[in-house]
Amino acid sequence: IQAAWNLKTRALTEMVYVDEIDMDQEGIAEMILDENAIAQVARPGTSLKLPGTGQGGGPSPAVRPVTQSGRPITGFVRPSTQGGRPSTMEQAIRTPRTALTARPITSAAGGYIRPGTASMLTNPDGPFINLSRLNLTKYAQKPKLAKALFEYIFHHENDIKNALDLAALATEYAQFKDWWWKVQIGKCYYRLGLYREAEKQFKSALKQQDMVDTILYLAKVYVRLDQPVTALNLFKQGLERFPGEVTLLCGIARIYEEMNNISSAAEYYKEVLKQDNTHVEAIACIGSNHFYSDQPEIALRFYRRLLQMGVYNCQLFNNLGLCCFYAQQYDMTLSSFERALFLAENEEETADVWYNLGHVAVGIGDLNLAYQCFKLTLVNNNNYAEAYNNLAVLEMRKGHTEQARALLQTASSLAPHMYEPHFNVAILSEKVGDLQRSYTAAQKSEEAFPGHVDTQQLIKQLKEHFAML
Repeated sequence: IQAAWNLKTRALTEMVYVDEIDMDQEGIAEMILDENAIAQVARPGTSLKLPGTGQGGGPSPAVRPVTQSGRPITGFVRPSTQGGRPSTMEQAIRTPRTALTARPITSAAGGYIRPGTASMLTNPDGPFINLSRLNLTKYAQKPKLAKALFEYIFHHENDIKNALDLAALATEYAQFKDWWWKVQIGKCYYRLGLYREAEKQFKSALKQQDMVDTILYLAKVYVRLDQPVTALNLFKQGLERFPGEVTLLCGIARIYEEMNNISSAAEYYKEVLKQDNTHVEAIACIGSNHFYSDQPEIALRFYRRLLQMGVYNCQLFNNLGLCCFYAQQYDMTLSSFERALFLAENEEETADVWYNLGHVAVGIGDLNLAYQCFKLTLVNNNNYAEAYNNLAVLEMRKGHTEQARALLQTASSLAPHMYEPHFNVAILSEKVGDLQRSYTAAQKSEEAFPGHVDTQQLIKQLKEHFAML
């Protein structure tokens, strides 16, 4: 898994720059009968769908940019978080760059194919194995062959129905005493969306054989059922039986991070490093946390450690450049960004580097250079909402009101979860006398970021003005 820490910076001007980065009876009956249905309104601190209610409060979007699902940008891109939950299909199709951890669900399909199975070449005349002609009952009676065949059907062919049939026949032949087959049945149920059935299989397997992998699979089920507290308890029970297990510690840290409890997540990532001091995900997440806590010098040490370990990619040099800039080590800033541009593998990565270079230019006061950098960002990635917002701020400083308004509308349509474009539209409309549009935009800004003081003051001023009318 590639580390992708897109740290984004802040700059203060007159306007706000983006931080870099009732139910009918039929429905009620259906919900009661559906075992996979979850509560519509979760208790505070017990849901991943409402991350703002996390126990730790979490960092505000003014300090740390958030993804489309409302969580802070983490230091590491993980396959499990790329599925996201966009609220509408339109948002899923047009997911912007900041929501790398809330990508459309279709992008996760390729991750189920393991690299090892790619070497299994198919015959030119047809498939490697014709599954429709297999007598699964015969193979289920040969345990060693059945396990290899299951792995091929599940991972390579991605045929969950046949894999489940084979696993059911094999576990029946084993008189339900083989824990391995129960785990495989649970994996099939999980992929089919039958989470409660998967939970039963994994729990049964754990009673027969205590395994770390089974605990991890069961925790995935609870996370998908939006029960993070149950998953945390499961991980902690697992740590009592497997003390110091890195994967369990890392699983706890990820859940705390998704619940916006960043301080607890950092503590568990530190525990991970005590057991494995070369754990890339832990180093990256701790470094990212220090950067957004206004400690770029400490973040720089963590990223230098990754460089010493042999991690050599665009994201790392991008973050090194930002840390050097904010730690006032200007001699290394531009060379790090040059190396990041050289190592960029696609246009999205190039756009990230140019965007951060634009913030460096804003920081040194060269607004012409910043304008060119943000333009280059849009050349490489035309859906980069933050660049549209920041270009609008620069256009407003030049007095180009209409261009600024058009850019802000584009930014707010691409990334409705960001508060900056809405707030800037509110400020711009208020200045030109369009108070109704200003009030509407300010309400959207408050919805995206309820704790933004400037938005609250603007709404208060507009309400006083409307009261006078």
